[in-house]
Amino acid sequence: MEFISYPDREALAINLANKIAGELRSALSQAERVTFAVPGGTSPGPVFDDLCSVQLDWSRVDVMLTDERWVPEDSERSNTRLLRERLLVEKAADARLLPMYMPCQTPEERLDEIAEIIAPELPLSVVLLGMGADMHTASLFPGADRLEDALDKRAPILMPMRAEGAPEPRVTLTAPVLNGALSKHILIFGQEKREALERARGLSPSEAPIKAVLGGATVHWAE
Repeated sequence: MEFISYPDREALAINLANKIAGELRSALSQAERVTFAVPGGTSPGPVFDDLCSVQLDWSRVDVMLTDERWVPEDSERSNTRLLRERLLVEKAADARLLPMYMPCQTPEERLDEIAEIIAPELPLSVVLLGMGADMHTASLFPGADRLEDALDKRAPILMPMRAEGAPEPRVTLTAPVLNGALSKHILIFGQEKREALERARGLSPSEAPIKAVLGGATVHWAE
């Protein structure tokens, strides 16, 4: 794991966006299409704002979420909605969005359909992850109902996930898919999360799921 500290959040967003753009360009020089997986939530928004205006052959980039809340796309809690508003605009509007939600009551009903769309685009070229103060990443939550299955090296591409404190079911990429990325970045803000990251390094992935993806990752931090 490499840890990079930035003087402020603006500097982090600019530098991380430039780093990701460079990695996507490099990947595009070696493959016809590349896949870029990103988190939801508020933290990556400034990175998306910088990245969407980068000159890149976005028409050859597949963008997808690392996880999604099982809510319609027009919901304020939809990560897909965030992507459409903050990343898939300007030059990045030419990218192709791979779905992580299809209309139905539960993720189990259509999980196989979603996985079939994602499977041909793996491995991930670049993945950007976040981390909660509880040391979760994607929708790999401590104490979640399918956490152990999702951490297993033989896990399928996607898993449904339900956890205490999460108001709706989730669907998430599993640990082996995230770890299969050619490049991994983790974005965290604030002293609380920095301290949580340090604690995670001494815990098991079951206790601190972020631990499962730290190997080979670059952590980007600003207060």
